[in-house]
Amino acid sequence: MKIFVTGVNGQLGHDVVNEAVRCGHEVIGSDITDSYNGNEKNSAVATAPYVRMDITDSATVADTLRHICPDVVVHCSAWTAVDLAEEEPYRQTVYDVNYHGTENIARICKEIHAKMIYISTDYVFDGTGTQPWQADDRTFAPQNVYGDSKLQGELAVSTLLNRYFIVRIAWVFGVNGKNFIRTMLNVGKKFDTVKVVNDQIGTPTYTFDLAKLLIAMCASDRYGYYHATTEGGYISWYDFTCEIYRQANYHTKVIPVTTEEYGLAKARRPKNSRLDKSKLAENGFLALPDWKDAVSRYLKEIHY
Repeated sequence: MKIFVTGVNGQLGHDVVNEAVRCGHEVIGSDITDSYNGNEKNSAVATAPYVRMDITDSATVADTLRHICPDVVVHCSAWTAVDLAEEEPYRQTVYDVNYHGTENIARICKEIHAKMIYISTDYVFDGTGTQPWQADDRTFAPQNVYGDSKLQGELAVSTLLNRYFIVRIAWVFGVNGKNFIRTMLNVGKKFDTVKVVNDQIGTPTYTFDLAKLLIAMCASDRYGYYHATTEGGYISWYDFTCEIYRQANYHTKVIPVTTEEYGLAKARRPKNSRLDKSKLAENGFLALPDWKDAVSRYLKEIHY
């Protein structure tokens, strides 16, 4: 199977290419840089074929995908700087990347009869209540620009294509890039006490595990919307931090605070990021492992 992966300089795209190579697929990676510039340690990404592609340039997307003619496009590229997206100079760029860039890819996938896997987010929901969001729940009223731009990307994919997977994830961490775990490890080294919000509830996603699921989806025809985060129950960022420090043998004191008490962020965050993953099992896909196990394996991988 020929698999084309966007966003290989990021956490997820990096792991998707590695998993695709491990499974024996023909894989081509892409990003906006002239060459791959991510983590090359123990990585197949550095040796896999790479093409530069600006997803906001419709002509380039068309030329690239028509030439390569993949069986599947796993679309991991995205603008993910949530707070920066709220600033006026960047808003149009956010929509150009997350909405129009996704639309450009979906349109050519339709033309060349390729499947498409679009990576989305818990932010497409309004983030209220306490009930877990079902994969097929109606999406409405995202709380920030990033969430709305990703929702528009979802709608572009579902409108243009029949053979698609829209996979919503949350609280992402992987070896190739910055993430919450790395941030908290660095903060925990510098300070004796940290404050972390305890009223935003969800579950993390380890890109190493998610990549296995996405490659399995490449070979499937069980199309539609899915939620894919780790198992082990719903937690707060405070709970997450406590477990990170416990496993890292840090003695940093963690103080729980509300979102309002914490302040700082320009973009509103959803307090309810609970994603129900039951649709995975219903369609024969394996659930991602427990989040504590994922943290353990990740810490060993990064040699913190």
